[in-house]
Amino acid sequence: MWDFSIGRALGLMAKTWPFIVFRMVVYFGIAAAYVLVTGTGAGIGWGIGAFGDADFQATSSIWGGVAGFALTAGVIYFLREYILYVVKAGHIAVLSELMEGREIPAGRAQIDHASAIVKERFAEASVLFGADQLVKGVLRAITGLVNGIAALIPIPAIQSLTGVLRAFLNLSVGLLDEVIMAYAIRTKSTNPWDSAKTALVLYGQNYKVMFKNAAWLTVITYGLAFVVFLVMLAPAAALVWFMPGGWSAGGFVFALIFAWAVKVALIEPFAIACMMEVYFKTIAGQAPDPAWDNRLSGMTKKFVELKDKAAAYVGRRFGGAPAQPPSSFTPQA
Repeated sequence: MWDFSIGRALGLMAKTWPFIVFRMVVYFGIAAAYVLVTGTGAGIGWGIGAFGDADFQATSSIWGGVAGFALTAGVIYFLREYILYVVKAGHIAVLSELMEGREIPAGRAQIDHASAIVKERFAEASVLFGADQLVKGVLRAITGLVNGIAALIPIPAIQSLTGVLRAFLNLSVGLLDEVIMAYAIRTKSTNPWDSAKTALVLYGQNYKVMFKNAAWLTVITYGLAFVVFLVMLAPAAALVWFMPGGWSAGGFVFALIFAWAVKVALIEPFAIACMMEVYFKTIAGQAPDPAWDNRLSGMTKKFVELKDKAAAYVGRRFGGAPAQPPSSFTPQA
């Protein structure tokens, strides 16, 4: 079936409980912000609508809620680099430390320890974010291999099944890019662009194993998120009852938001720990295959851009230390 240990992943989550709490504070805070600002916007719209008839009041409250929702989404969009840098990368850093058999601090000190590791590997949030965006583009290109393979098999049933698999894999890109990020942290690379390039080549030459496990984890992740969504429908509908105007669809939207918060705060770290285990176990002792380097270069311009940035980085990190050349990777116990 799959190549990861559910028990080990849950154990890693337990040991990184400060980050789990941190993620819950951040993501449930975002969910609460959506509800509060959307409700405030609907209330303002309701108040403005009092100057017109009932239909105008209902319409203005809806548009007020939409405006509040959009405002919150805009703020979160501008905070995305910070969230990636502090929350996601930090959690990956301590997970990597544990997988190498190292001791990590407890409590608040764990978050400070992780921040120091991330700053050492990625001097600025913009560097990490830029590399992450290129990595996602390359991963989507690799999932396109499924299309090419399916096109060679003229059987409709197989092509339909492959389409479903491809949809799952596209959803799983958000997990896989964090595994590529973990490679830079685990190998202590001082050139984030070069480490991303090397990690993608290693990923590509093992794509069958990674695809299989990513598909399983995507099913597990979104299956659990759907259960959470169903559970959240009732309290979300109760929240909508207190909001003015015709927010009949609000319960559905808020349930989705809270399900998303549970997914990224609790379910996603589990999936990432599983994928990290599979990835580092699979690439143990391997060196990047030049054939896959050329294949990715011909498959997507984003990989070429990643290589150009790696070459232009001139091997310097924030303190001016030289970068280490890429090499084969053997994980520690």
